[in-house]
Amino acid sequence: MLDFIVDILSEPSVLVGLVALIGLILQKKSVTDCITGTVKTIMGFLVLSGGAALVQGALGYFGQMFEYGFGMTGIVPNNEAIVSVALNDLGRETALIMALGMVVNILIARFTKMKYIFLTGHHSLYMACMLAAILFAGGIKGTAAIVVGALLLGFIMAAMPAMLQPFMKKLTGSDDVAFGHFGTFGYLVAALVGKVVGKDSKSTEEINFPQGLTFLRDTSVAISLTMLVLFLVVAIAAGPEYVAEISGGQNLLVFSLIQAITFAGGVYVILAGVRLILAEIVPAFRGIAMKLVPNAKPALDCPVVFPYAPNAVLIGFLSSFVGGIVGLFILLALGAPAILPGVVPHFFCGATAGVFGNTTGGRRGAIIGAFVHGLLITFLPALLMPVLGDFGFAGSTFSDADFGVFGILIGKILTLFQ
Repeated sequence: MLDFIVDILSEPSVLVGLVALIGLILQKKSVTDCITGTVKTIMGFLVLSGGAALVQGALGYFGQMFEYGFGMTGIVPNNEAIVSVALNDLGRETALIMALGMVVNILIARFTKMKYIFLTGHHSLYMACMLAAILFAGGIKGTAAIVVGALLLGFIMAAMPAMLQPFMKKLTGSDDVAFGHFGTFGYLVAALVGKVVGKDSKSTEEINFPQGLTFLRDTSVAISLTMLVLFLVVAIAAGPEYVAEISGGQNLLVFSLIQAITFAGGVYVILAGVRLILAEIVPAFRGIAMKLVPNAKPALDCPVVFPYAPNAVLIGFLSSFVGGIVGLFILLALGAPAILPGVVPHFFCGATAGVFGNTTGGRRGAIIGAFVHGLLITFLPALLMPVLGDFGFAGSTFSDADFGVFGILIGKILTLFQ
């Protein structure tokens, strides 16, 4: 039963499809409308996931060539890796914290001013797992750990969208959709940095290209060419022999070209999936808002903001990645654990930071805000490692900002009672 609960709640497409179905039923829509709305919502998430898989596949090759070509070894923060290890020992506690935490989230939305329902199921799973691990390491176990963890998770799921909503409202121009992803502290920092540095800076979406470069106005083409340059740099650094080894014998140039365009194609598919989800989930969610939780808003995953500033997506990724490299050298100089820049978190989280930085500070906000974000998600995992290390997860750590902030904070509080 617990496995079934985890499967349902941690699969975003099924979770959001169920939410859409409940909303449509509460609005007393016809059977046809209920089926259509539910299927299209699930389809939107599967389309988004397909695009994300294309992006992650291309970035996986990029990361391999980067590490090999530049001879870097260290810890690559990865939520999926550390959770897969932790669930072997904490599967029961994680499942119960997650399930009860979602109930707490709904209760908070119903009875407080934080009217946000967190729908990014896999991030709820990751946070539940981290809370279970830190509580266990702090001496809180069994029923007490489940109750405390659920209360903490429910609060975090409601509070994080509430913190970012003023910037989300400014970005989208409406108050219908909220943001649900546990990198929120990083995006908040990027938005605030943009506010400070971006006075009179034009939006990334207003870049004027010379007449001969008008093809760059097409976001997919611009992303493809930019990523081709990056792939060629790391492929040349890795060498043709290594490229042939990981690509099944492909030529260095051909492999770089295909992966660059695959990356751009993945971003294109993600944007299409987001549009499909929004077209279905927002109207369906009004049924829940009207009946169960008045004025509630769905808090959705980070790609939901990508269509609002596609140029900022690419700029944010690149700036965050550079921030990660700079942060790595700072850690090495300090003698701290080497946190290698994970290309996937720097893309998804860095791109989101770029969008929010652009919202408040235009191009300067996108560049500097995402750069600061890159530093943040390099330093926070290094500081989080000792908190998790006692439980045996020192070989890996969580990647996104909120895990670092809450993990360090809760870990320090627990040490006061030991």
